[in-house]
Amino acid sequence: MATGFVGILSLELFFRGSHSLKDKRMHLRSLKAQLSNRVGCSVAEVDHHDTWQRSRLTLACVTREAAEADRLLDEAERLVLGSDVEVTDSRRELVTLDDEA
Repeated sequence: MATGFVGILSLELFFRGSHSLKDKRMHLRSLKAQLSNRVGCSVAEVDHHDTWQRSRLTLACVTREAAEADRLLDEAERLVLGSDVEVTDSRRELVTLDDEA
């Protein structure tokens, strides 16, 4: 019996136009809302909370099929690359409980 798949994408971001933590948080809030609404994933800032030009976002999506998780991660990455933030590092992983057996 298949258990489903979790797609995980972690992005290191650089906010060139940000001049304060308030600027960065405004951009992050918008980007996180877009990712959640358009891709249907969960998003969290996981690093660089007190740095005003850097952030690390990690997002996750849960699907029944591996191909669908890959498609959602691709869509999320395209959305971020199309925004006004620079992606300096990107890592992704696809996880299933079936791998544990």
